[in-house]
Amino acid sequence: MTEREKMLRGLPYLATDPSLSQERLRCKEVCARFNSLPPAQTEERRALLRSLLGHTGRDFWIEPDFWCDYGSQISLGEGFYANHGLIVLDCAPVTFGDDCLIGPQCGIYTAAHPLLPEQRKTGLEYARPVTLGHGVWLGGHVTVLGGVSIGDNSVIGAGSVVTRSIPSGVVAAGVPCRVLREITEADRLALP
Repeated sequence: MTEREKMLRGLPYLATDPSLSQERLRCKEVCARFNSLPPAQTEERRALLRSLLGHTGRDFWIEPDFWCDYGSQISLGEGFYANHGLIVLDCAPVTFGDDCLIGPQCGIYTAAHPLLPEQRKTGLEYARPVTLGHGVWLGGHVTVLGGVSIGDNSVIGAGSVVTRSIPSGVVAAGVPCRVLREITEADRLALP
């Protein structure tokens, strides 16, 4: 079994494997090109992302700077928007539902390292998937760790570190992130 196959199955794998290193280098080159394009070159930027990411909807947008490890493990739903500074370590699948909003400087990290130092020194890693449901909003500087699912229409407060799954239709925040309350009709904004 190759190191890539181990990675995709959630087994411990060597991230230093030459073929994985080459995939990450290719991905970083595409990200660097995307990040360096002038703001008005929207179609060129979108085309680069389509060539990199595993799946995109027709309507999506990611502001530069954007970085990921492989790209092929990322799936974007319709109406996806990410503000500046998104980092996705996609050693396992990262799935965003429709109408997700990602605040500035957010990080989604599927990759993890062994706790025992002698195992870390070997270069072993493992990865767990992340899933964000439809209508999820991550405030600025949110970190989501591997193995987490966030339910439809939930809001994660700025600066949170999401270490456990969050149900649908709630406001959650904190370090570690925890559910604060349900989202209700009382949260509707009064429009002029």
